[in-house]
Amino acid sequence: MSKQSDKLVDLFFDEIPYSEETMRAKARVESRLAEMSEKLPFSSLAESYHTLESLAVLAGYTPDDALRWKSAEKVIDLKGASGRFRFCRWIAYAVGLLCVLLFTCLLWCIRFAIATDAKFFVVLTLFMLGCGGIVPLSISYERRVKSGIGLNFDGKAYDYLRISSDKYLKRLLNSCALFVSSVFIFEMTELDFYLFGNSKAAELFESILSNYLLVAIPLFFLVKNAMLMRAVREWISIPEKRGFRTHLFGILIFSALYWTICMIAMLLFRQGIYPAEYILYAAIIFFACIFLYNVTLRKRLSYKNITLNKVRLSVVIVIVLLGGAFLGMNRDTWYTQPYINAVPYIAHHLSSIVYNEETGVYTITPSTEEFKILHLTDIHLGGSLFSSKKDLLALKACYREIEYTRPDLVIVTGDLCFPMGAMSLSFNNSAPVQQFAAFMRNVGIPWAFTFGNHDTESLASMKKEDLVEVYKSLSFKTSGNLLFPYIQPKITGRNNQVIEIRNTDGSLNTALFLIDSNAYLGGGPASYDYIHDDQVEWYRGEVMRLQREEGGQISSLAFFHIPLKQYRTAYELYLEGSEEVTYHFGENNEFLLEIVSCSEHDSAIFDVMVELGSTTGTFCGHDHYNNASITYRGIRLTYGMSIDYLAMPGISKDIAQRGAELITLHGDSSWEVEQVPLVSISG
Repeated sequence: MSKQSDKLVDLFFDEIPYSEETMRAKARVESRLAEMSEKLPFSSLAESYHTLESLAVLAGYTPDDALRWKSAEKVIDLKGASGRFRFCRWIAYAVGLLCVLLFTCLLWCIRFAIATDAKFFVVLTLFMLGCGGIVPLSISYERRVKSGIGLNFDGKAYDYLRISSDKYLKRLLNSCALFVSSVFIFEMTELDFYLFGNSKAAELFESILSNYLLVAIPLFFLVKNAMLMRAVREWISIPEKRGFRTHLFGILIFSALYWTICMIAMLLFRQGIYPAEYILYAAIIFFACIFLYNVTLRKRLSYKNITLNKVRLSVVIVIVLLGGAFLGMNRDTWYTQPYINAVPYIAHHLSSIVYNEETGVYTITPSTEEFKILHLTDIHLGGSLFSSKKDLLALKACYREIEYTRPDLVIVTGDLCFPMGAMSLSFNNSAPVQQFAAFMRNVGIPWAFTFGNHDTESLASMKKEDLVEVYKSLSFKTSGNLLFPYIQPKITGRNNQVIEIRNTDGSLNTALFLIDSNAYLGGGPASYDYIHDDQVEWYRGEVMRLQREEGGQISSLAFFHIPLKQYRTAYELYLEGSEEVTYHFGENNEFLLEIVSCSEHDSAIFDVMVELGSTTGTFCGHDHYNNASITYRGIRLTYGMSIDYLAMPGISKDIAQRGAELITLHGDSSWEVEQVPLVSISG
């Protein structure tokens, strides 16, 4: 039938209320006109059939039927139709949320049933209540849908419902594709975690519970869109019902086949790819195909093309991308886990380690006269897919340093992780901590650390209080080698502690002070914090306590992340050739901000160290290209060689600055330190 004939039919039928009878009559009129248009010109048809009554007669109805159509009673207007549909929409949202609740409760029921936890009955009760809640909602929905069947709608109401049909047709098809994809991606993610991470079944189930929203959210949209699609299609006749079913089955079959092939490929070629990266690329290709389908084949089912609001679409896409990126960058990721699981134990001299529950002090008694400490700093684990290869290099560098030096203790002076978003594509500071703790647990050597400025960044997935709890969960009682205190002195900082190294006769050899140099003062990214006065007084009190207990002067070393201002003063004096300082080794080649990036606030800690005469050496990190060691006012100020492959531009390709320091404590409390550049270690 010609476009002119279409307009002729629409001209008369659009002016009468919609009903199933009028839709059937319209279809019959269109069919008859199509037959006659092959024999007669449009002008003759328009002259013969210029009233609704004449068109009715053409389709086999009577003029009285046409009059009855025009004068139909109880016609639903736009407001009435939108009100009915709005009611169904609220019920659909409620049922969708209840389905998510039931899915959640089902998973937790399984979890608690396996663990024989009494909470099983609480969750089971919630599950039953959810099932009970769906029943009245479903009854209300069915009543409202059935009450709209056979009603007469005016032209505006019909257009509203027809456009709503187009909208939810599109959404239902897309949500079907999304749901099938989410199920397969969920399965592939858990297979990745279980197979590639060599995880236990219990850990797998915990991973399922943490990732189930990947399926639950698409389930909500699927249920909601299916209910609304059914409601509108019960109220008005849709000619393309058979076409819709064909498209629906096509989407489901294509999605299932695509992801089945992807899953098989991942299992077959798992040795040569990062599984998560593979899943990401597979998802991008899949959704590109769905988008292509939406702009081509799906348009055949539409009554009217919905106007595309480019500004709104752009805003939504940006929000979705940013939201998805933020959520993804906060997720725990485990790309280095296969390497960590395979890290062998490193043989070393075993020491006696005792933890004092009341003071939070660890006491280490070596089995040999010499006690070796390996100082690592600025490891900078990103914990993301983007940083995974550099994270692996960092862990391997740490292992080579530890294996080569075989220390009795490892101390990390901050920036273990790097949750910096744009630079590491990760805000996660939980997974890197857990991974490094697992790495050190496999290595078997005791270790301790100070916090750096990057460990608890403002946008990091875990704030400092939460991260401290993670460290406690991984500490000595659990791991046997992380010396993190379960209690803290009530002073500024995230972790301030003292570790006592004692000789076999019980006398103190050296006290190791691990002091939090904090992070930022709030004046910008380079406005670094300092060691506060209450921390200085805590240090003073601990030195004096130990001196009282030992009956005389004690020897101590201090470890922190951000250098003191005296590091800058000492280096400037060295450059001037001053006799006030003694140069030992290393170079300061920092270039990004200042040669020495310290706080502009002059902490009192250095003057107190000089005053007490206990601390003869300090060790810090922070400036990745600095590794000089200079004595100033009787205290040796040493920068640690960094491990970092990630944080600074081009640093992954620079090698001269990368390494560690080996500190050797002797039986008479004297000590010495030597650099161990990574390039000097064979292999």
